[in-house]
Amino acid sequence: MKELEQYFKALADTNRLRILNLLLHGELCVCDIQYVLEATQPNVSRHLSYLKNSGLVLDRRDGYRIFYRLADPKQGTKKRLFEFLQDAYKNEEQLQADKKRLKEAIDAGSCTLGEWKPYSAVGGTKSVQASRT
Repeated sequence: MKELEQYFKALADTNRLRILNLLLHGELCVCDIQYVLEATQPNVSRHLSYLKNSGLVLDRRDGYRIFYRLADPKQGTKKRLFEFLQDAYKNEEQLQADKKRLKEAIDAGSCTLGEWKPYSAVGGTKSVQASRT
């Protein structure tokens, strides 16, 4: 029960919901998330720390950069939670705009991700060509 409480506390913030929306598409650097959210690095890092402490995201360091990804997105409760969020996000205008901004950053080569792979973190298999809208 404590685990679920931590997840839902982490979801109780718009910025953290926006960050999870981005991480559904794969691992990202703090600077990528900062770019899409148009937020300061300390603000984004604080929200990422909260998500990490809740158990929803993991991080790894590569030189001076820290990369974040969903924690165990294909197993158990987290799988169902991320699938629910993916579905719930479909009709949210801000989240769709964030997704579009991330896609544009990837297409321009200014993002950690090398190519646009929708929902790759949660098992999406659409090709880059088929997903362009």
